[in-house]
This record gives sequence, structure tokens and C-alpha cells, in this order.
Amino acid sequence: MRNEEVASWIERFVVSYGAGRLAKWWRKPLFAVASASDPLFNFFKKLHGFAEPRELVEGARSVIVVFLPFAKWVAVSNESPGPASKEWARAYLEANRLLHRMGEGLAKWLRRGGFKSTSIPPTGGFSLEEFKAEWSHRHAAYIAGLGTFGVHGLLITEQGCCGRLTSLITQAPLQSGRRLRELCLHKAGEDCLKCVEKCAWSALTPRGLDKEKCYEVCLANAKRYEDLDYPDVCGKCACGVPCSLRSPLKQGF
Repeated sequence: MRNEEVASWIERFVVSYGAGRLAKWWRKPLFAVASASDPLFNFFKKLHGFAEPRELVEGARSVIVVFLPFAKWVAVSNESPGPASKEWARAYLEANRLLHRMGEGLAKWLRRGGFKSTSIPPTGGFSLEEFKAEWSHRHAAYIAGLGTFGVHGLLITEQGCCGRLTSLITQAPLQSGRRLRELCLHKAGEDCLKCVEKCAWSALTPRGLDKEKCYEVCLANAKRYEDLDYPDVCGKCACGVPCSLRSPLKQGF
């Protein structure tokens, strides 16, 4: 099994799924692989309590991570102060549906090739008491080299931070990627913190994110757009900032 085969399957799925009215909502997906034995999985387990790949899939060799970046117009629609835009809320829901179906389809395809595989939906498994989940797509993506964490806690990729993530654990032996250098301007020592300025509710500060306060805002948006299927979103810290749609720092090794 080669990485190129997996990447081709993912791209074909996204194109076929988005054929017609949905194609304009996102850009080309990004794909990366982490070794299931990468010691960072154990590090994050001890730090945050996340499960390790082989606790979820016996004999796992690889973790596949996919980032679906939103189209520019979706991010722009959510730049203004106030509630999350309806376009942003819908993009969140549509992307989750796509990634959920894609994960199930990719896992089935890999199993047909003889590799035990389990997809992890983009949402779910979230504890409201502790404000964390058993598995973190963001941390798996960081380990795979798909991006780095911003002050806002989101993953900054080469296509920015506006989008959705999902991941899949498999026995397939794929080539793992190299982790990227810092992509957050503030963490790289440059003057920014634009994401903090965008949070009108002070849930995000230079010291970190108040998850409970942030979730209260997300629930208010969910109630506002309950006709869409209760999207608990905000995204203001991700929109109208240097890392929204691209990496603000050049990569190099």
C-alpha cells in the first residue's frame, strides 16, 4: 500500500461527493500519515489522556489524517463581529458529513485490502465535564506533520486553519511524514495575537482558551441555527487572521 494510492482515493471521494452544489464549499483536501508507534502519541496520552492508536486498533501501523479546508468565501463570511455566520455553520455541518462518510469508505477500502482499519468521526466522543475527547484529530495531525498549533488551539496547515479534520487508524504500512516547523506567527516570535483580538467574549487570551466560556458561545450559535441541525460553532478566532487560509510562515527543512 502506497501513500499515493490513499491520497488518490481521498481526492476522488471529495470530488465525487461535492459534485454540484457542494463543490464550492471547500478546497482540495490535505492528507498526512503518522506512524502508530510515534512516541508523541504516548506523550499526549500522559499529558491529555488521549488514547494511543494501538489501543483502538490492534496491530495498528499508521494513522491517516485528512484536513478539508473551507473555501475563502466561507471564512470571509464569518469575519464580522457577532454570531457565527450561517454559511460558516453550514460549512461545518457539511464538512463533518463528508468526512464521516469518507472515513467509513476509506476504512472499508483498506479492509478489503487486508488491513484492519477504523475511522474516527470528525465529531463525537466529547466529554462536557472535562471538555476533551478520547481521541484528538488535531494532535494526530500535528504528529503526522499536517500543521502546528496556533494560539487559538487550532491546527494551522499550509492551507490555513479554517476547515475540518478527521483521522483513521489502520494496519496498513504507510510512509509517515515529517513534522513542520512553527506556523503560528506569535509562537515563532513575531507580533500577532490577531486571533485573541477576534474573540469578543474573552474566552481566548494569550494564556490560553477558557473552554467552558467558548462552548457557551458555541451553544448560543447552535440555538440560533437550530434549523440547520444544531451546529455548535463559532470560529471567529479563525477568520480574518493571518493563518485563516494559508500558512503565514514559509516552510523549510
